[in-house]
Amino acid sequence: MAYDEMLQERIRRTVGGRVGVTEKKMFGGVAFLLDGKMFCGIVKDDLMVRVGPDRHEDALREPHVRPMDFTGRPMKGYVYVDPDGSGTDREVKRWAERGFEFVSTLEGKAKPVRKKARSK
Repeated sequence: MAYDEMLQERIRRTVGGRVGVTEKKMFGGVAFLLDGKMFCGIVKDDLMVRVGPDRHEDALREPHVRPMDFTGRPMKGYVYVDPDGSGTDREVKRWAERGFEFVSTLEGKAKPVRKKARSK
């Protein structure tokens, strides 16, 4: 599954070089993390942003935004922004900053991802 590499570059220009920011390939796309906590990413052509539960409904009222439902169930605090809502550097910066600002308020380390044991 491919993802929008041009969008990846635009996010890099916005948050690249900041202390604690890393990239990780995830869910067939790429995620940007601050101290191990995901704040935005790309799934196919959509920008995924972690806005937080308190700002979730406000984000959904914006054009070109829908709930993140990667697993089939919407995840409160995460949204997808369609390509029409992330078409300019200014829009990408605004969304990436929103995710970065939210995650920077979280305390503690990121929770480790637990892998399911394989049955034999």
